[in-house]
Amino acid sequence: MERREQILTIAGHLFSQRGYHATSMRELAKHLNLQGGSLYAHITSKEELLLEVVRQAAERFLGVLEGLKGDPVAKLKGLVRGHLEVIAQELPRATVFFHEWKHLSPPLLEEAKALRRRYEEGVQRVIQEGVEQGVFHVANVRLATLFVLSALNWTYQWYRPEGPLSLEELSEAYAALTLRALGVEAKGEKGGEDG
Repeated sequence: MERREQILTIAGHLFSQRGYHATSMRELAKHLNLQGGSLYAHITSKEELLLEVVRQAAERFLGVLEGLKGDPVAKLKGLVRGHLEVIAQELPRATVFFHEWKHLSPPLLEEAKALRRRYEEGVQRVIQEGVEQGVFHVANVRLATLFVLSALNWTYQWYRPEGPLSLEELSEAYAALTLRALGVEAKGEKGGEDG
């Protein structure tokens, strides 16, 4: 692993476990078996590390959007699956993306906000497309977007690969719940008063 990538990986782990402010550069250097001054040969500041970890997570989430294909239901299922895969595979970076990014100072904070906004807008486009095609039935697309993202994002708090549900099972369950929330009836479900 390249030294800079190693630094970013360790920084992501420490920021996610201890928090950005509670992680010192000395502690980071110790985990890397480096002298404190040697660390600055690879980076300019702790804040630069934080932004880079946020960027890496954002790239993974934005990549999910780029890979979506099919009708709105297929896209929504792909979105749920992809989002949860990023969290499962990149838990420390995802944790930093969801929580620690707010410790950045301007203009770095603005870049982090822009990355988060791009992803949110992409999710909103998926839901909007479903509404326009009469597949999703929600009165407020923006609110539905925030609901879906809130449900997905919070999994970083409790998801563990060794938990009772496999990633596949979790993705299917989350997709089913999300589609219900967007007004899509489950297969075999009856409409009307008995439903």
